[in-house]
Amino acid sequence: MRLILRCFQSRKSLLLENLALRQQLIVLKRKHPRPCLAPADKCFWILARRFWSGWRQSLLLVSPETVVRWHRAGFALYWRVISKVRRPLGRKYVPKEVRDLIFRMVTENPTWGAPRIHGELLMLGFDVSERTISRWMKRAPRDPEPGKRWLTFLKDHREAIAAMDFFTVPMITFGILYCFFVIGHDRRRILHFNVTRHPTSPWVIQQLREAFPYNSVSRFLIFDRDSKFDREVRIAVRSMSLTPVRTSFESPWQNGVAERWIESCRRDLLDHIIAVNDRHLQRLLREYVRYYHEDRTHLGLNKGTPLGRLRSARSGPVRAYPRLGGLHHRYERAA
Repeated sequence: MRLILRCFQSRKSLLLENLALRQQLIVLKRKHPRPCLAPADKCFWILARRFWSGWRQSLLLVSPETVVRWHRAGFALYWRVISKVRRPLGRKYVPKEVRDLIFRMVTENPTWGAPRIHGELLMLGFDVSERTISRWMKRAPRDPEPGKRWLTFLKDHREAIAAMDFFTVPMITFGILYCFFVIGHDRRRILHFNVTRHPTSPWVIQQLREAFPYNSVSRFLIFDRDSKFDREVRIAVRSMSLTPVRTSFESPWQNGVAERWIESCRRDLLDHIIAVNDRHLQRLLREYVRYYHEDRTHLGLNKGTPLGRLRSARSGPVRAYPRLGGLHHRYERAA
């Protein structure tokens, strides 16, 4: 009986001692909210978390989430050390000399593939896999010569080249209007334009008939790979004694004259108006084309206009003539 009472008293004393220690820890935490723990203290609580299920109830200095974060940091540190000791894995490093040589072979031999370049590198004593060569071939710099040849062709044949394209304009009712136009490369003149809500192949063919009469001087027609320019349109272009020239995929620079006119039209007109319907937009485009031909100067024409605007020889005061409802102006000297 005394033994049992003594055990109970020792347990009671232990509980009172734990209570007193906890009260002192609370006071200490109140005085120092963020105690500085040594690495040994962190290891102790990590082990306690591993082997003691009631560790959360006895933790006062830091939160349980902090102990979990310590464990994850130790896990990352452990595997970082292991990775440094072990042999590094992954792709073999390709020296810059080999990369430059791959790029050189791709540029100098456009028809070569990875097996041919791989064979040449083996003959030169470079131990590189064919798969690595194929991967670096995709990063080789582009050859600028095809682009230069295309620009030379456009410049040499600009009198006989025209281009066509579509662009969209949102309406006030959130509908979409499709604007079709044909532009000549020689003087950047708009040969024809029209607006529709439902562009189809027969509609495009009719616009081409209106744009190119029988005495047309154009011989080449450039256009992109829009689905509206389908096989029927290409056949109609050939029937008009024109040679259809389709641009490459995702290469708007190959139809740069048309793309530049779309940019000018948006910046000069469409960014400042809201189209009510197709007739409204057609009237505005008609006025803009007149302003574009007669008044607006162009960098590609040495600051001239498509219809050859003459420089004023008068010496009177400068007068402004509004265009497009005052959105732009033309300036002339009065007599």
